[in-house]
Amino acid sequence: LGHASPVVWGDRVFVTTAIPFGDKVEPVPDDAPGAHDNAPVDRHQDFAVLAIDRRTGAVLWQRSLFKGLPPAGAHNSASLASGSPITDGESLFAYFGSLGIYCLDMTGKLRWKQDLGDMSVKHGHGEGASPVLHGDTLVVNWDHEGQSFLVAMDKRTGARRWRVERSEVTSWSTPIVVTHAGKQQLIVAGTSCVRGHDLKTGELIWQCRGLSNNIVASPVAADGMVIIGSSYVRRAMLAIRLEGASGDITDTDRVAWRRTRRTPYVPSPLLHGRWVYFLNHYQGVLSRIDAKTGKEPLGPFRVQGAFNIYASPVAAKDRIYVTDREGLTVVMSHTDGVPKILAQNQLDDGFSASAAIVGEDLFLRGHHFLYCLARPEKRPRQGK
Repeated sequence: LGHASPVVWGDRVFVTTAIPFGDKVEPVPDDAPGAHDNAPVDRHQDFAVLAIDRRTGAVLWQRSLFKGLPPAGAHNSASLASGSPITDGESLFAYFGSLGIYCLDMTGKLRWKQDLGDMSVKHGHGEGASPVLHGDTLVVNWDHEGQSFLVAMDKRTGARRWRVERSEVTSWSTPIVVTHAGKQQLIVAGTSCVRGHDLKTGELIWQCRGLSNNIVASPVAADGMVIIGSSYVRRAMLAIRLEGASGDITDTDRVAWRRTRRTPYVPSPLLHGRWVYFLNHYQGVLSRIDAKTGKEPLGPFRVQGAFNIYASPVAAKDRIYVTDREGLTVVMSHTDGVPKILAQNQLDDGFSASAAIVGEDLFLRGHHFLYCLARPEKRPRQGK
């Protein structure tokens, strides 16, 4: 089990997981302020990485990184392995929050590990942000109920390059890196502000207020524009022009548009062509707006049959794929007109991880199985 998305490099697929083992023990205390709806952790866990053959599904290697009881549990709809791994084809980085970040080579050998401390997550709902890798810099967003911070590390050694403290509470949003005017910016969403940092130094470039609490969705960006949405207690979406963005831009024309309806909570937006697609909170209602103007000429659209959706929508060519927690994937047309439902495909599983599309293969990480969906004539032989 794990809600981390699969990542693919060459002929390998990598997933992270937490595997319960041994007899039941006294549960890890669920004592965070306001704790509710959390699943008790009453067995030891093996936090591990699996490398899987892309063609056959065979497990090539499985590397255990930590065995024991985690310091806290998670919401009953979450998992203990929700941060996705990341790779550059030379190293694989697996992040388990309070249990550390681990760098492996492509054979599963440990190169280095770093302990960043113990995270105190709001309501004890679990950890979920993924690390971001750009060039030789690896960054972790550590937003929690204690002192929040961003930390950048050398991907080769794990040595710290910089650390910036943040006036933020818990978030589960993974940052992105955007190149603008020849400089790499680290874009990080938060309850107080969305911020842009210089990736090289960590220096704050700009910030913008306006999101809600409990930030989960990640930003998207293209053509000098960053778009981020949230939807807890209130609805909010911002589109920020990076050109000329400096200091506090909240009440300036660097904010291209704002939106307060049907914004996403758990699944991130999808930027595809001129359109931004996003789900209402985490339900099966899809909105589509013009990325530059924020206008919505048509919609919203019902994703027929899909209900609770944690996975972010993905796209390939002229198709949009939306996968829900009950095992249904709805395929919709990507068009300037009304999107049409092209297919509804049901698997006997549940899905919280976002899909990975590589070439003509679609990888879905379920609660029980990993799936590779391919053209019939290119379908690999069966494997587990």
